[in-house]
Amino acid sequence: MKHVIGITFLILVIIGSLLPEKVHATDGYFGVGYGAQNKGLAGAGTAWYKNGLINGNPAGNVFLGKKYLVGFEIFNPNREYTITGAPSQMPQTMGLTPGTVESGSKAFLEPTLGANWMLNEKSSFSATLFGNGGMNTDYKTKTFYDQGSETTGINLAQMFLGLTYSRKIAEKHSLGVTALVVYQYFSATGLTNFAQMSQSPTKLTGNGTDNATGFGFKLGYMGQLADGLTLGINFQPKIAMAKFSKYAGLFAGQGNFDIPSNLSAGLAWEANKKWAILADYKRINYSGVASVSNIFDPMSTSPLGSNKGAGFGWKDINVYKLGVEFTGNNGWTLRGGYSHSDQPVQKTQTLFNILAPAVTTDHLTVGFSKQLGTSKSAVHFALVYALPGSVTGYNPLDFDATQAMAGNMVPNQTINLKMNQLEFEVAFTF
Repeated sequence: MKHVIGITFLILVIIGSLLPEKVHATDGYFGVGYGAQNKGLAGAGTAWYKNGLINGNPAGNVFLGKKYLVGFEIFNPNREYTITGAPSQMPQTMGLTPGTVESGSKAFLEPTLGANWMLNEKSSFSATLFGNGGMNTDYKTKTFYDQGSETTGINLAQMFLGLTYSRKIAEKHSLGVTALVVYQYFSATGLTNFAQMSQSPTKLTGNGTDNATGFGFKLGYMGQLADGLTLGINFQPKIAMAKFSKYAGLFAGQGNFDIPSNLSAGLAWEANKKWAILADYKRINYSGVASVSNIFDPMSTSPLGSNKGAGFGWKDINVYKLGVEFTGNNGWTLRGGYSHSDQPVQKTQTLFNILAPAVTTDHLTVGFSKQLGTSKSAVHFALVYALPGSVTGYNPLDFDATQAMAGNMVPNQTINLKMNQLEFEVAFTF
């Protein structure tokens, strides 16, 4: 009977990986954490196997024992932009509709599934399903004066199926590898006025939803350095994805949108049987993906969709995470965390980032777990608040008419991007 339950759960994970989901931006467009337990610690835990089943350090799964997880998350991203200054309406300029506009689509539901089976006392196999992150905006206005659409925005979502093998190489040291199957989809509306800048104007906007798949892997190590002190490291190389052919005139590289490489390292200190303090460092290399990192330069001769075509101009970021976990009496565990990242959006790149205002850099989190009776089953809760973030820049495609007549190309409009987000997740392990 136990084997039947395990096989059924694995089938559900695989089927679930085929379902499209909305996802959200936090560390750039990566999640601040994965799974309710890890999110309660603001994503800290590269060296803490207890909360790492969902996209954690693959080396830690061998210490988990047999475990199943089902989780559901509700998240509320709030995104808006403000355009200050009327369009100059000069020839060969592109003014933006002035005013403050909020993005719609403010509530989403996302499931998470995971399972870990012990193959023997030294090795384990896991299957997990989770959303990695993404970007979504839905502005009910013609931001770029697009006459062909009543709305402006994009929708990028990424889903991962992870299959992990974890093995002890010593009593308190382990290695792990995760094979990743990735599915992502994308759509865009309201960008017709950029057609003159694109090498494929018919593959720029309004082409419905396109999808792409890719395959990658992640490697991890976990080991005890001293009594109560554990080190964890994991690395995920860039994942090459199939191209979005319907949007070959928008994304650099003829519709390419690979997933950036990232590295995490952390320490976990168990001060005693009740208290654990976790500290993580994460590096996300957006510069390895041209469609994300290429800057928008109005003087460039490289059209949209070409190898050197404009992207979002995102910088590589460093992320710092701190989490505290307290194990109390009667099966209660309390968690709290804080995460801070560099700002990926440059002030000179706010024009394209109207479509993806991922400008939050600070997160506060709390969470708790409660064991259910005398069994190994437990319920877990996490609350994540992405503090308001903002970036102010200018519209590089519109200029002050008076100054332009004098030969001074002074920007005519300012662009302010804002975002905050609230997440709530509940999960069950058994």
